[in-house]
Amino acid sequence: MKIFRRLWQKIKKNNVKPKRKKKGILQKAVLLMVALVFAFLFLMPTVVTITNSFMTQSEINANYGKVFETTDTGGKVYVSEVVNLKLIPDMVSLQQYVTVLLKSPKYLFKFWNSVIYTVPIVIFQLITAVLASYAFTRFKGRLKEILFFVYIIIVLMPYQVTLVPNFLVSEWMGIFDTRWAIWLPGMFSPFAVYLLTKYMKRIPNGIIEAAKIDGAGEWQIFRHISIPLCKGALYSVAILIFIDFWNMVEQPLILLANEELHPLSIFLSKINAGEIGLAFAVASIYMVPGLLVFMYGEDYLVEGITYQGGIKG
Repeated sequence: MKIFRRLWQKIKKNNVKPKRKKKGILQKAVLLMVALVFAFLFLMPTVVTITNSFMTQSEINANYGKVFETTDTGGKVYVSEVVNLKLIPDMVSLQQYVTVLLKSPKYLFKFWNSVIYTVPIVIFQLITAVLASYAFTRFKGRLKEILFFVYIIIVLMPYQVTLVPNFLVSEWMGIFDTRWAIWLPGMFSPFAVYLLTKYMKRIPNGIIEAAKIDGAGEWQIFRHISIPLCKGALYSVAILIFIDFWNMVEQPLILLANEELHPLSIFLSKINAGEIGLAFAVASIYMVPGLLVFMYGEDYLVEGITYQGGIKG
């Protein structure tokens, strides 16, 4: 009887394993299909923008012209027909890019405005954040705790809440309608300070104590221990700052009255209805820096987010 029981148990186990395997494969297939659907929906606007930038102006007007039509008073026209959404152009044309890059320098001028605003903000915000984060991590005291709590409150606030104070302060300092009205609030933004402080606090105290025993000072600890261990976090924060300020809209609209100082992110929304093809081309060019930064620093971004709970050994 014991032999039959053992055989029956083995048969049950052999039947359960294939069922579990089939169930696991089915779950993975369902999750894969869901992921593909979301990836398609997420990438669809980008793909449409890039492919439509190679269409001729007449083809773009035929497909999307009715969407951008306006009445005599400037109002929008109700579109009763289905828009002809096309992914593949009938005839590939580079005319839109030739116009943007060679015939119309205003687009490149706005593009370089975006670069001039974003790059200094990324560099100086990282410098400020690294120094402030190290101070928050290493030095103790009631004042430090209160100041860091204020940083957290400011981070939780939507940026739109601080626009009016920024406007008043920029007028008081005499930098309204200048590049400094964008640079200064961006360089001292608390976002990077908060993230880097939380990361530096995860550095084991044993490493710092060992460095002190070896005679290392605060500058040596900062330069040779804190910075190397936080390299992944620095890259991830730099990417997030770049993407945030590369796509900024509210700050230039409120703090810059001179349209010549506006970045390309503002200028894109002001392209006329007759320049829809140019809008596709400019948008495609505008996406390139952000995509390059993300592709180059993707591993650092994932590492910086993954190891926020501790330093990788």
